Amino acid sequence: MSENNSNHEIEAPSATNLLTATIATIIGALILLVLVVLPAEYGIDPTGFGELTGLDALSSEAYETIEIIDIIGGNEVMREVEIPMFGEPTPLPNPSVFQDQAEEARTISMTIELGAFEQTEIKTVLDEGKVIVYSWQVVGDKDVYFDFHGHEESFGPDFYVRYKERQEGLNKSSGSLTAPFYGEHGWLFLNINEEPVSIMLNITGYYNEIIDYGIF
Repeated sequence: MSENNSNHEIEAPSATNLLTATIATIIGALILLVLVVLPAEYGIDPTGFGELTGLDALSSEAYETIEIIDIIGGNEVMREVEIPMFGEPTPLPNPSVFQDQAEEARTISMTIELGAFEQTEIKTVLDEGKVIVYSWQVVGDKDVYFDFHGHEESFGPDFYVRYKERQEGLNKSSGSLTAPFYGEHGWLFLNINEEPVSIMLNITGYYNEIIDYGIF
């Protein structure tokens, strides 16, 4: 009985085959990018495949574009300001930083009483560009959750901007706000304690009205 041993050598792929495989991979990735990724993620559909398959709808479902004017900004391209000769005033790069008002600023001080785990919303109605200065403090050493935010009905029910939030709780806060758009701008307060709390809220500025949404 004879036994035949044969050695089989594995031939390495040639440079031509590697180049062909690499090109095919790149082409496949580009096709996937153009046909699927661009329509689904960015709403770009050069071939019409996204519209045909409904992929282009995915990009429009996630986001809605609105315009919020930068009230305080606008100086991004103003790196240099020319100083006039002979003591003339230097022009403001953004004149909106000064606002002449026909009426005096309004002031309100209020006490918010919240039972255990109760919450409320207090909103200032502001025109675009109007300013408020505020402060609030919990009486005693207890903390509350708060969310300082703004929204406007015409932008849709899902739209709002957040100025500041403190989930773990805080017992006081103060600051100012220049409204980036017309709408309601204010606070949601939530008592995270098992005992009632009192919050002293002070607001000064050029608001149209104060809305108290009550306890809920």
